[in-house]
Amino acid sequence: MSDMTDHATKGRLLGRSQVEDLVIVPVFALVAALILGAVVMVATGVDLATIGRSYLALLQGSVGSVNAISETLTAALPLVLAGLGLALGFRAGLFNIGAEGQVVMGGLAAVVAGVALGDLPAVIALPGAILAGAVTGAFYAGIAGWLRAATGAHEVISTIMLNLISYRLLDYLLRTPLIQKEGRADPISKSVPEVAELPRLLTFIDPNLRLHAGIYLTLAMVALAYWLLFRSKLGFEFRASGENAVAARFAGMNASLTIVLAMAIAGALAGIAGANQTLGVLGRATPGFSAGIGFDAIAVALLGRSHPVGVLFAGILFGALEAGGRQMQVDAGVSIDLIGIIQSLIVVFIAAPLLVKALFPWGFRRNQAKEGGS
Repeated sequence: MSDMTDHATKGRLLGRSQVEDLVIVPVFALVAALILGAVVMVATGVDLATIGRSYLALLQGSVGSVNAISETLTAALPLVLAGLGLALGFRAGLFNIGAEGQVVMGGLAAVVAGVALGDLPAVIALPGAILAGAVTGAFYAGIAGWLRAATGAHEVISTIMLNLISYRLLDYLLRTPLIQKEGRADPISKSVPEVAELPRLLTFIDPNLRLHAGIYLTLAMVALAYWLLFRSKLGFEFRASGENAVAARFAGMNASLTIVLAMAIAGALAGIAGANQTLGVLGRATPGFSAGIGFDAIAVALLGRSHPVGVLFAGILFGALEAGGRQMQVDAGVSIDLIGIIQSLIVVFIAAPLLVKALFPWGFRRNQAKEGGS
């Protein structure tokens, strides 16, 4: 009976530990980042009244209206998609920082496919364009996975190089007759036909609201990533390899195949993120259209603790910071760079959970109870 009680207690403690890891630590990290952000503003000569207006504008610009919520979700969708891919790689023990290049290649491929399929019905053209983005992103990330599996080349180095290659490749391809918009001398692609665009959802309220059907695709990918990681054999192999690659090999798992598959699936999700931008927001590809989404997604994956649900909420938070930051700049005259500082501080605190627990000990009752009972 005592053993059963101990087992049940451990189960409850594990649940509480997971809640702390996925919810409480990120919330306190956000609070600490906002506090330090205020300190930074004070240090640069911003008065307290302006700081108050800044944070009020941040709130209003992110969730204070239908337009604010639309902008928050629009900014969040690609971050969640790319963050899911990075989180999957982290779970498999791979530090894939090449999501930016995968976003670029996937977004460009989606535009090319959308233009090529523009004479077909939307039921074919739109899925075909999204699939092209996913396959291209998977292939591009798979290069780094194959190099790691075949030669031992570290994925950090290879994905950095692939990011740089993607920028130059985008610049080159945008000037080719197949892709470049007719009559233009600057690097810009043809416009995506309407049948291949992700339709906007709130035009019946306001034609300027940009939230599009990519939200359904994103939620589906969150559910798929959760099932893959925690309900499938392949996901178990990813997690086992990430926890202990040597033990996974002794258990009969194919380490090389696991690496390539993990990178390819991560790249597919990043490619879908790129397609989300070109098919749902921009309607074309231009130099720099990725806007650093792949790099911001690293912070999203870390904030979400590499858990699909955590990545979803982390992406929404970063989308809110982006949307609210623009409003903060307009209403309070505070530099948009402050949002970058706050995002960086969030990552710092997420990377040091013991520091968060030391700053907010009262928020972690499990530890206190455990220490009191010992």
